[in-house]
Amino acid sequence: MSVILALDQGTTSSRAIVFDAKGAILAVAQKEFTQVFPRPGWVEHDPEEIWVTQVAVAHEALARAGVQARNVAAIGITNQRETTVVWERKTGRPLCNAIVWQDRRTAAACEALKARGLEPGISAKTGLLLDAYFSGTKLGWILDNVHGARARAEAGDLAFGTIDSWLVWKLSGGAAHVTDPSNASRTLLYDIHAGSWDSGLLEIFGIPERVLPEVRPSSGVVAKTAEGLFAVRIPIAGIAGDQQAALFGQRCVTPGTVKNTYGTGCFMLMHTGQRPVSSRNKLLTTTACRIGGDPEYALEGSVFIAGAVVQWLRDGLGIIKSSGDIERLAASVADNGGVYFVPAFAGTGSPHWDPYARGAILGLTRGSAAAHIARAALESIAYQTTDVLHAMEADSGIKLAEMRVDGGAARNDMLMQFQADLLGVPVVRPKITETTALGAAYLAGLAVGYWQDGEEIGAQWQAERAFEPNMSRDRVESLLSGWRKAVGRAKNWAED
Repeated sequence: MSVILALDQGTTSSRAIVFDAKGAILAVAQKEFTQVFPRPGWVEHDPEEIWVTQVAVAHEALARAGVQARNVAAIGITNQRETTVVWERKTGRPLCNAIVWQDRRTAAACEALKARGLEPGISAKTGLLLDAYFSGTKLGWILDNVHGARARAEAGDLAFGTIDSWLVWKLSGGAAHVTDPSNASRTLLYDIHAGSWDSGLLEIFGIPERVLPEVRPSSGVVAKTAEGLFAVRIPIAGIAGDQQAALFGQRCVTPGTVKNTYGTGCFMLMHTGQRPVSSRNKLLTTTACRIGGDPEYALEGSVFIAGAVVQWLRDGLGIIKSSGDIERLAASVADNGGVYFVPAFAGTGSPHWDPYARGAILGLTRGSAAAHIARAALESIAYQTTDVLHAMEADSGIKLAEMRVDGGAARNDMLMQFQADLLGVPVVRPKITETTALGAAYLAGLAVGYWQDGEEIGAQWQAERAFEPNMSRDRVESLLSGWRKAVGRAKNWAED
C-alpha cells in the first residue's frame, strides 16, 4: 500500500500525518517546540529545533502507520508562512533564530516606510498591507542586525526562506532552495500579478536578490530527500503555506467559496478565481495554490491570536491544565458575565491592523470567575472571525451561504455553535479537520499521479456536522456591540 506523508510545520508544533488514497488519516505524530520571547513583542523559534522535531515526527508517523519509506509516494509540506529564516549555504546552519510571523520588532520600520508614502505602491504589487507581520522587514532586520550578515548576503553566502524553504533545504541535503507562490506572496517582495520577485520591492526593503529561493508551483516534484534520511529517497512534491493548503484541502477552489482555519491564529480565505480582488476593508489579496497554468487568488483575513489564547490560559494564567479543558470550564457558566477578552498580544490583524494594540480583559466585576475569563477567551476567537467575515462580504459583494472550518479549535462544539450564531450562517465541519495537512498531501499526490485530478479528490470531502445559527439577532447585536467597545479600548495601547 502506498501513502502520502504530509509535514505540517506550525507555529507551536511540528506534525506529520500519513494519508491513504481515500484521504483518510492512517497516523499522526506531533511534537511541540520552544517558543522564544527575547523582549516584549518579539517572538522567535530555533530553526534547528524545528528541523529536528519535524523529521522526528515524520519517522514516528510512518512507524505508527506501519508503513515503510519505500511505500511513501511523495512528501507534501505545509507551513507557518511569514516566519523568516536565514542560513549559511555552505554549512546549512541558521544565522540566528527564526523571526516568527507574530513578531512586532519591525513595526517602527513599517511606519517609517508608510511615512515615505510607499504603502500604496507596495500593496498594489503584493496585495498586502505594510505590516511587521510579513517577511520583508524581518529579513531586512536580520541583515542589518546580525554581524556581517548583509555583506555575506550580498556575496551570496546566505540563503533566506520561509519555513517551507528551510525544510526543503534540509530534507534535500541542500540540493534545493525553493518556495511556492503561496509562501512567496507573504514576503512583501513578490509581485502577485507578475508571479515573480520584484526588483523595485527588493530595493525598498534592501534585500539582495541572491538570498531568495526559486519560486516553483505548489504541486510538482522539487527534489528528493537526501540519502540516509529515510530508507529510500522520497519525492518532495507539494509545498503550500498553511492557509492556502487548507483552502485547497477544503476544496474551496471556485470563486466565492470560503474556509476558516482555527489554529494558533485564525485565518479566513475566500477563493476569487483567476482575478485578484483588491480590498477596501484591510483584507489581504494573496496567491492561492498554483497547480500549473494561470495563477489563482484569494482574499484573506488574518487573526493573529486564536488558539494561542487558550495556550496562554494554560501556560501563562494557569487556569486550565490542558487546552482541552477550556470547553468544560467555559460551559460551566451561562454566559460571559459581561466579560470580554481582546487577545491582542501581538497587535491586531484584519480588519483593524493595529500593531500597537495589546491584550485586554474588560468588564470584570467581583462576580467574575475563571470560567468567565475562559468563556470570554473562547468567544474572542469567534468575535474576531466575525469581524473578518463582515469585511470579506463587503469587499466581495457576496453574502456567504456557509463557512467551512478546520483546525484544532474547530473540534470545539461550543465555539462552533457560537460562531454560527454570530455569523448567522451554517458553520460546516468536515469529517477530516486536518485539512491543512490534507491540502499539502493532495498537492504532492497530484504531482506524482497518486490522485488523477481535482474531481477525484473533491469527491472525498464530506461534512461531519453543520452548526446552524439559533441565537436571536438582537442578542447577537448586543454581544457584538460589547466586543466592538472592548476592541476600541485595546487599540493604540503600546504607542508612545
